Amino acid sequence: MASTSPVVAFIGLGTMGFPMAGHLSQQGYQVVVYNRTQAVADRWLQQYAGSSAATPAEAAAQAQVILSCVGNDQDLKQVYLGDNGIITGAKAGSILVDHTTASAGVATELAAAAQQAKLAFLDAPVSGGEAGAVNGCLTIMVGGEQSDLDKVEPILQCYGKAINLLGPVGYGQSCKMVNQLCIAGILQGLSEGISLAKAANLDIDKVIEVLQHGAAGSWQLNNRAKTMANNQFDFGFAIDWMRKDLAICFNEADKLGVALPLAKQVDEQYAKLQQRGYSRADTSVLIKQFDQQD
Repeated sequence: MASTSPVVAFIGLGTMGFPMAGHLSQQGYQVVVYNRTQAVADRWLQQYAGSSAATPAEAAAQAQVILSCVGNDQDLKQVYLGDNGIITGAKAGSILVDHTTASAGVATELAAAAQQAKLAFLDAPVSGGEAGAVNGCLTIMVGGEQSDLDKVEPILQCYGKAINLLGPVGYGQSCKMVNQLCIAGILQGLSEGISLAKAANLDIDKVIEVLQHGAAGSWQLNNRAKTMANNQFDFGFAIDWMRKDLAICFNEADKLGVALPLAKQVDEQYAKLQQRGYSRADTSVLIKQFDQQD
């Protein structure tokens, strides 16, 4: 990487952010990280070259591109708009890229604050789960200006295999809502299909092999059908986070007058599974709706 490469700040070293920031370091970028829990930042520094900052503002002040991946709308407002937030510290002309799955409304709010501070902002939620982050092959859905995306796309390519601009700020988040709704529906169908396959004594491996080449093929079928059949759920994207994302979808759908009956059915099943102790289990645990209560 050339010495003229921009300094990059990464705010939020959770399940996704930790490996995403790691790819930047491995690609030769100068990376400054911030995490709410300093011990996590310390652990990141044990694995990757870079430095850490005490606040989001301090991290942003050192960088030309500031990336974030935190929990929810409230977390975003804190790290961007708080007294020690990104916008307070970022230099004029910096580009802010948020990878959090959040509401389109908060993306618009942050973009307005960024513009006032002479900063550019892109909402850029990702899909692909922890495995996608670790393997550097995430799908990135972007809202904002093409000229801003052009400037940061080489950075995003360190962990993204598909990077697409959907429209103005907020459109990335709207596309991520569509993504989550589709996943919910696919997992419900897989849960029912695998339950029937097991009851009919079908060989699950053969079923997957046949179906993945036809119209029922999907990432979820290829990566989750076998583990669902084997009762394995201690990995992946937790239903706590999926319910957070679905709540965002429901709020947006209410504003737009769109009915989401299947997604609401799935959400109700996830709520029951949370009560059964599966809050941190992968979303594919949806199949256990058909089990007798534990």
